[in-house]
Parts: sequence; C-alpha cells; structure tokens
Amino acid sequence: MPQRKRRKERDPEVDRILMQLWNIIDDLEMLLPSQSRWYRVTIFGSSRIARGDALYNLGRDLAFHLTRLGCDIVTGGGPGLMEAANEGAQVGDTTGRTKSYGLHIELPFEYKPNPYIDRLTSHRTFFSRLHHFVRLSHAYIVLPGGIGTSLETFMIWQLLQVGYIKDRPLILLGEMWRGLLDWMRKEMVPQRVSPQDIEIVRVVTTIEEALAIIKESKRKFERAMASV
Repeated sequence: MPQRKRRKERDPEVDRILMQLWNIIDDLEMLLPSQSRWYRVTIFGSSRIARGDALYNLGRDLAFHLTRLGCDIVTGGGPGLMEAANEGAQVGDTTGRTKSYGLHIELPFEYKPNPYIDRLTSHRTFFSRLHHFVRLSHAYIVLPGGIGTSLETFMIWQLLQVGYIKDRPLILLGEMWRGLLDWMRKEMVPQRVSPQDIEIVRVVTTIEEALAIIKESKRKFERAMASV
C-alpha cells in the first residue's frame, strides 16, 4: 500500500511570532489618543459601481452633504462607491477644514487608489485595514456592495454587539439591506440570537435619514469634546 504523506504542521515558532505581533499592536493602541478631535464618517460600498450610475451619484451626494456638516470622510480608497464618496468629500470641502481619507488595500491584481484622497494609507492585509477603519471613525454608513462590503459591515456590527466600540452609528443605506435583516430575524433569532443584536444597525432609504442620524451623533460627540 502507498505510504500516506504525513501532514506538515505549521512551526509553533510562527504562531509565537504572530502572537507577539498582535500584542505589539495592542500595546501601540494604548499609546494612541483615546479620542479624535475631528468627527469622521466611514462610507463602505461596492468597488464595481461606475461613474454615472445612480448609486455612484448617491455616494457622492452623501459624502458631499456629510462634508458640509463638518465631517471627515473615510473610504477604502479604491474605485466605485469609494471613489464617489471621496470625490463628494473634496467637492463639499469649501473651507479646507475637512479631509478625505483613503485606506487602500494592496491586492495581487491592479487596484489603484482613486484621485480624490487627501490622506492615503496603504495596507497589506484586510485585518490591519479593518482595524484602521474602526480606529479612525465615529460612524459608518454602508451603501450597497458585495462580499468585501459585507465583511466590513459585520466586523463593525460585532464590535458594537460585544461593546468593543460604543455610541457609533452603523447605518445601512438602501433597500437591499432590508432583505438581509428580514433573513436574520427569520433564520438567526430562532437559533437564540438576540433580537436586540439585530436592531443595532439602522436601515434607511434616503440620504436625509442618514444625515439626521449623523447630525445627532455629531452633536453628542461635540458636547463630549467640549466637556474634556
């Protein structure tokens, strides 16, 4: 009988070094300021939406109005709805007081940063990039998207669920998200998922609804900063 190949286990030294790396990241986190002076909104969404599409215009208009409220805009720095949001942020900034951020991801295929970014940071891994989104932002608005957008959304959602981050709105903008929540209530809640966890997110269908939530959140942020 042919001899079975023995599975090669990963070197324990690799695991040890990886754990040391994450401990260093945790230590650096402790050195960073606990609160930013500037209110920042991350906008997640599909990279495949072309200029001229109604969704592209929605993303650009959303960021434009958020910038007029005095919010910095943070995106993944790529094309599609990320580009739309960064573009809207630059057009909306008439005072030079807000910034348009891009947290770019280095991928094996061509994926260039869009040209509407004031401050660009490139990441080699999705893990560090997601952590940067969390660290940088005070609110999150999710436009329609695919797997990447869903990954970002559920990461923020779980951090809110367990209390790792607090008082940061997670807003899902668009009808496609209602179907997701309907499915979660039908399939997850019977499996003893708390209904309150499903209600952490706010589903809206218009820019005006999203802006109203952000305005209230920003007012609370500014009151807290004034008391420091």
